[in-house]
Amino acid sequence: MLGVLEPLKGGDDIPLRKRELVVGRGENCDVVLHFSNVSSQHCRLVLSNGYWYALDMGSTNGTTVAGMRTQDMRVDPGTHIAFAKHEFVLKYDPVANGASGEIPPDCLESNVFEKSLLERAGVAKQVSSLPKTWEIQRQKGATLEELESGRGVDYSNLTLDDLEFDI
Repeated sequence: MLGVLEPLKGGDDIPLRKRELVVGRGENCDVVLHFSNVSSQHCRLVLSNGYWYALDMGSTNGTTVAGMRTQDMRVDPGTHIAFAKHEFVLKYDPVANGASGEIPPDCLESNVFEKSLLERAGVAKQVSSLPKTWEIQRQKGATLEELESGRGVDYSNLTLDDLEFDI
């Protein structure tokens, strides 16, 4: 066994027997939580370098580690983790799971700059449609990341007709 999720409000402990598990409401998940506020595929738990990481899978009600909503965070032994409002303590021994040397990084993703801080914190707004100016730049080959950051985007050819104003 690689660890255990111990429910804070009572119930049976959930043994973690695989190095990667999907937690969610769906019956095909490795850890099934039968609660309506838990997404069908809520979070992935990944064991890396002896430590568990929680990677939210775009859940509606979020994943929190030590009270902080997150998209990707290391979960140290004895730390509280919640899927929506359902709280657990994650108990495990990093050395028994293969840890050696320094504590690994806080995030599992190799490039922490790939996402904005708001996205990593799980509070970024979902953009349903791009502003008209972005659509024009997308047609010119700009990536969504460039548009969001403002880097590498040429707005010099835009006219007032291309712009949208919220008044």
